[in-house]
Amino acid sequence: MPSERQIQVGNVPIGGGAPVAVQTMTKTETADLTATMAQIRRVAEAGADIVRVAVPREKDAEALRTIVADSPIPVIADIHFNYTLALKALDAGAHCVRLNPGNIGGPDKVALVAQRANELGIPLRIGVNSGSLPVHLRELEFENPVEALVTAAVEFVALMER
Repeated sequence: MPSERQIQVGNVPIGGGAPVAVQTMTKTETADLTATMAQIRRVAEAGADIVRVAVPREKDAEALRTIVADSPIPVIADIHFNYTLALKALDAGAHCVRLNPGNIGGPDKVALVAQRANELGIPLRIGVNSGSLPVHLRELEFENPVEALVTAAVEFVALMER
């Protein structure tokens, strides 16, 4: 069943009957502006609608402002483990931030990111994967990995709704 709600990632509509958008991710060190921008331009020329870049370090967050300004397509900042990088990515103009609430530092840190994204009108993408399940689901992951992922996703959605 298609989503009734539509959001914008930059100028690209997602959901609500919008056409499927092609998204890819760079494989460069994000702070290497020359390599990252060359890769972004190549994927845009190949037809990608959105590009995701990893932001694991301060220098990547600092490079993001230039990347967003120079990118021909909307940029999603992919954040793990450090909510301050998510805040910096939002302030740098990322069109969307992808984070995993299970590894971002707890509900209070997630709330700070969600509040800032809401203030700026920037969507958040929730990521769920086995490499970053919350501690309380690690045992379940060994018993039933599918259930662990579904439980994490449901918990993260509830957290974001709060």
